[in-house]
Amino acid sequence: MYFLTGWPRRLLCPLRSEEDPFHIQPSSQRFYFAVLSETQLSIWFSRPSVLIVSYVESAKAAAQFGVYQQAEWKEDDSMIAVVAANGYVLLFDVLGGGDDKYLYEPVYPKGSPRVKVTPGYKEEQCAPGLSLEMKRPVDLEAPITSLQSMQEDLVVSTADGFLHILQWNGVSNGRKAINLCTVPFSLDLQSSRGGPSLDLDGVHVRDMEYCVTLDGFAVVFDDGRLGFITPMASRFTADQLQGVWAADVTDGTCVAVNNKYRLMAFGCASGSVLVYMIDTTTGSMQLSHRLELTPKHYPDIWNKTGPVKLIQWSPDYSVVMVTWECGGLSLWSVFGAHLICTLGEDFAYRSDGTKKEPIRISSMSWGAEGYHLWAITSSEGARGGEDGMEGPPPLQQAGILQFQFIKSALTVNPCTSNQEQVLLIGEDRLYLTCGDPTQAHSPPEQHLPRENSPLYPPSHSPAPPSSSSSTQGLSTLLGHRHWHVVQIHSTYLESNWPIRYAAIDTQGQCMAVAGRRGFAHYSSSTRKWKLFGNITQEQNMTVTGGLAWWNDYVIVACYNFIDQQEELRLYLRSSNLDNAFANVTKLHSDTLLLNVFRNMVILFRADCSICLYNMERKQDSPNSWVSIELLQEVSMSRYIPHPALVVSVTLTSVRTETGITLKAPQQACVAESIMLNLAGQLIMLQRDRSGPQVRDKEQPPPNQKKLLPFCPPVVLAQCVENVWTTCRSNRKKRHLLEALWLACGEAGMKVWLPLFPRDHRKPHSFLSRRIMLPFHINIYPLAVLFEDALVLGATNETVLYDGPLGSREPLEAHFPFCTVERTSQIYLHHLLRQLLVRNLGEQALLLAQSCAGLPYFPHVLELMVHVVLEEEATSREPIPDPLLPTVAKFITEFPLFLRTIVHCARKTEYALWNYLFAAVGNPKDLFEECLMAQDLDTAASYLIILQNMEVPAVSRQHATLLFNTALEQGKWDLCRHMIRFLKAIGSGESETPPLTPTTQEPSSTGGFEFFRHRSISLSQSADCLIPGKFSLQKTLSMPTGPSAKSCDRWSRDSDCAENMYIDMMLWRHARRLLEEVRLKDLGCFSAQLGFELIGWLCKERTRAARVDNFVTALKRLHHDFLWPFPVIPACSTQISSPYKNGRCRAVLDTGLLKSQSADSLLNSDMDTAPPHGPPSSHSWLDGLGEEAKEMDMASPDQPQAQEAFLSPLINKVDECSIGSATDLTETSSMVDGDWTMVDENFSTLSLTQSELEHISMELANKGPHKSQVQLRYLLHIFMEAGCLEWCVVIGLILRDTNIIKQVVSFLDCPEVAADTVLNVRNGLLAVDAWASADCLGYKPVLGVLRPQLQKLAETAAEQVQPESFQPSSACKQTEASCPRAEESRGAAALGASLPAEASGGSPRPADDGPEEEQEEQSGEEGAYDCTLS
Repeated sequence: MYFLTGWPRRLLCPLRSEEDPFHIQPSSQRFYFAVLSETQLSIWFSRPSVLIVSYVESAKAAAQFGVYQQAEWKEDDSMIAVVAANGYVLLFDVLGGGDDKYLYEPVYPKGSPRVKVTPGYKEEQCAPGLSLEMKRPVDLEAPITSLQSMQEDLVVSTADGFLHILQWNGVSNGRKAINLCTVPFSLDLQSSRGGPSLDLDGVHVRDMEYCVTLDGFAVVFDDGRLGFITPMASRFTADQLQGVWAADVTDGTCVAVNNKYRLMAFGCASGSVLVYMIDTTTGSMQLSHRLELTPKHYPDIWNKTGPVKLIQWSPDYSVVMVTWECGGLSLWSVFGAHLICTLGEDFAYRSDGTKKEPIRISSMSWGAEGYHLWAITSSEGARGGEDGMEGPPPLQQAGILQFQFIKSALTVNPCTSNQEQVLLIGEDRLYLTCGDPTQAHSPPEQHLPRENSPLYPPSHSPAPPSSSSSTQGLSTLLGHRHWHVVQIHSTYLESNWPIRYAAIDTQGQCMAVAGRRGFAHYSSSTRKWKLFGNITQEQNMTVTGGLAWWNDYVIVACYNFIDQQEELRLYLRSSNLDNAFANVTKLHSDTLLLNVFRNMVILFRADCSICLYNMERKQDSPNSWVSIELLQEVSMSRYIPHPALVVSVTLTSVRTETGITLKAPQQACVAESIMLNLAGQLIMLQRDRSGPQVRDKEQPPPNQKKLLPFCPPVVLAQCVENVWTTCRSNRKKRHLLEALWLACGEAGMKVWLPLFPRDHRKPHSFLSRRIMLPFHINIYPLAVLFEDALVLGATNETVLYDGPLGSREPLEAHFPFCTVERTSQIYLHHLLRQLLVRNLGEQALLLAQSCAGLPYFPHVLELMVHVVLEEEATSREPIPDPLLPTVAKFITEFPLFLRTIVHCARKTEYALWNYLFAAVGNPKDLFEECLMAQDLDTAASYLIILQNMEVPAVSRQHATLLFNTALEQGKWDLCRHMIRFLKAIGSGESETPPLTPTTQEPSSTGGFEFFRHRSISLSQSADCLIPGKFSLQKTLSMPTGPSAKSCDRWSRDSDCAENMYIDMMLWRHARRLLEEVRLKDLGCFSAQLGFELIGWLCKERTRAARVDNFVTALKRLHHDFLWPFPVIPACSTQISSPYKNGRCRAVLDTGLLKSQSADSLLNSDMDTAPPHGPPSSHSWLDGLGEEAKEMDMASPDQPQAQEAFLSPLINKVDECSIGSATDLTETSSMVDGDWTMVDENFSTLSLTQSELEHISMELANKGPHKSQVQLRYLLHIFMEAGCLEWCVVIGLILRDTNIIKQVVSFLDCPEVAADTVLNVRNGLLAVDAWASADCLGYKPVLGVLRPQLQKLAETAAEQVQPESFQPSSACKQTEASCPRAEESRGAAALGASLPAEASGGSPRPADDGPEEEQEEQSGEEGAYDCTLS
């Protein structure tokens, strides 16, 4: 409502004096302030805050009258009455200095347009020159205790128990004195008037204040009793007075009355403020509420404040400021919502924790419109801060503190559009909620959670799209914590300060403000103000009843000074601000309040009547004219005692019968009722539908505007500060949109909720149509977002500033710097809980289901469980009807049930868990439900609860279940947590604190760790990796280097039974993956969990690491790694047939068929090129090979140069940098890579289309780069572990014959089991058979491997030779005995004797196929032999 901002401002008096000011009194409009010191009366101006005039009493007069004590202004600001200590009332005339006398004048820069203004313009913005003249003093012959202005009279109370009524002119014959003893006092006005029932002998009035709307005086007697004196007739005379007093109060100290809400606030010596109201039926004083600091929020100070010193209501009567004898300021809203207190937090402590002395206030007063609080600090506090001033010590400058406030626009202009936005007004600026203008009314599809908003935990998903009508997007009003601050135009402000009204439109894009005269409006889209072009028009009107927006129009209820006529005006936002463009409707009476509902304007007038007008825009007119038509007048004078008591008036579609007599869509559109806030009582006037109803269809057109009369008013609620309602409709959220929201001060909020029959059934006759639900809220509500189930507000935040310590510390440094932050709060859980308490579970379910799409709905359910659990589980008395089981049953209706319960439990202390799970169910059962629902993260949370509530064996059993499921689903993060958890359980059983896991915490590089120091490249062919059989023996015995260390570490950990238990589970999972040929999953498993794969594979080499079916394994790898099956291009049959000369044929044979076998062009040994090929071809290939070797260090002679290529893999496998090793060793790089190195050689060679097709086909036969890197990685692992069968399978899919040749060479080793040799041979034969039938693309690779198969056949125990490889024995003998040239010939002979094999593949010509294969094979064999040597 009201919020402190910045630091207090300090006003220094230009006159030095020995006297401290101690009292401040504002004039009726609060433009002038009278400041008293002992013999001095000063008058200050409000803006600018400067001293105008000071009157100093002569020493002789001061001795006669005594020191000044209090002051009071006449209503028209023309006189001041000052009380002096010796019983005198001194009356001063305040004289204006004439038209031309100003103390300050504005100085404008040259050429400023503001110089050319009307003559009267100047006086508004300059402090006028005034003078003070004392009239004859009035002697009352007794010390004066209180002074109060009452209309044309001055009421003075004296210490001898009399009330004196003086006239302002001080004429003696106008004096009347009333003895308090003659005034009858009773507990209420209905008691007999048989004499005073309150003993007032020797009692005088200590403090009093006149209340206009109650027409009486609230008084505090010197014995601490409280009373209210009211005249029974029109004249204020002794025999006509009647008093009521408050029972059981004897410590009153001061009083302040609230005219708008008819409240009397009495300060007490105990430090609390009692707020009383007058019962309208009996006339007795009834306690409405208390204002006091609570021990919960202010444990140090709540009972140490001392008596209440002063109470001041703000000018709009919406808040009250209280100060105590011991210092401090505290602000409450009218019905007790606490807003600010300077006795706690940063106000009371410095940043180093030392306590500040609270500043004591001797007098305070609100400035104009409540933007400032003027306060005079008591002398001790002031002197401490003033010692550093120059000049002689006794003379000093008086100081006044000016606290700055910003307030909600609802305080004075509670129109509907202001209720849907948060709009705060400062003295010269507006604060509004900044959102994206395009989303101001966005459909719910745009309800996306903002990451910077505290409301949305990142785990919650955004709301699902729904097809409802437009609603306010969450992103608009919750997007930022910052305000959009709009500076009010200085030209308007200078002549029309202070701003009295402000309004914002429903989209939050346009603002309008009205000051003393005229108004101005601002657009967020253009960021410009519009002011009246003609300043005379601005100065000739003043806004009296407020502002409101309707579509693109500003609606203004104003008074026209020229015509002396009240008017309703509409100004179009887009046109110039000028009366020529205004729609003007003359009104008969002063307008006090204005509001808009759809196309209707509702006015509340000073004669206590309500007028409804209909507005209709005429589209055809040139300047978009609006017709305004009076629909209805409703007189309320019977019900409203004083027009100033009406706080707000609202037209709504709310009805007591929900959707029964009215159909739902129609209901939201029709103005069904008037809500009137009468001094805090919410009164509802509903249309009377009891008479004969006329159907719309039968209604004749002329009478269409005839509206139904209203029923007599009904009181809905008490202590109401604000009302929110909306005219939007949404079938899916009818509960929230058709409800009425009330802010009720310290009682929190209330919502008048409609109850709907479910599924359109006939409602129960005993079920009421609406229900009033109260709930508490932690923020002061300023706006309600209906569809989003949120309340928006603001709160004061403080920033500490430590000035220089010591006596020189300026007074302002006592206060922290104040800022205003936006806040919001969810209220849905309160409503659901209240409905469940009242056994309205069905309605609660309907309401919750309509809001289940909100992003914070899971949080709502958690809050509801948490609040009920805290209350019930910590209650000292047994609860007869606990609510928690009902809440638990309610939450099971939602899929989030399991997560809600566990989140709530983990945020609650352990002591309450038994109570919680007694209501919601056994955590073991809930854990199993999570596993069945595959919600592993929630199950993990339940595991923590089980660990605390069950014995370790149970939690280990459940942890094992969860661990296995997480392994199966590949939830690696969860697996890591589970490993740590299981280890902690084990260490916990031996009564030692949980150890941090000794194995390295699994990280993204976990599985690659043992590679880090090895000099290998994932892109090399396998023949470079393990240079000979010696390294095989080393590998088979045990890995050395870092991997051996980690194995040691693993085995050292395994001494602990818990680690062994975990290892067993990991081994079991790895075995399953291997048996199911899930190599990709195995690699991820190893890398993510740091599983030592090589050590384990060494153990499993003859068990799980066998390949049972090579064909199935090959197919599975193709599927898992997204690797395409190789194909033979159809054009390969015609490649060489056109070219019969040897040159071209040799190039194509050696180049393209090598690519077909997926081996690299560059790793083969070029010395064994076919001898019958032309020399030019041979030299070209040689040159290419050598150049490439120089470029890429990948030749078999230098394997150690490759280690640099491993590092990128650890970070990101798909980065192109990994390709640096592969690029030149793979055929693809010759196609799309850098051709510069073979430029001079290729200049003679032109590629034909068929060759290009071969190259593109080769590209198509390769899988993704990432898969290739992963396969190479797995290949290394299996090689190091000696799992040769898997190496063969991976070699086949990579179509890397060198790998398979190397494996075959390893099979000769004595360490290799005989059945491994047999398995490899049988597997290759099975692949060969499958390739012949289903996948011809593998035939070229297998053709190259025929000698190896032959070698295998000899090594194997059974010498079963398949028909397709019969000539291989001859080949083997030839190979063993002949030099290299003969090797080639032998191989050629082998190829030539296999026509059936070739024809079983693609139908290529017999003369090409065998020779090609022969050349290919000879090259490969040469490379192989060379490597082993």
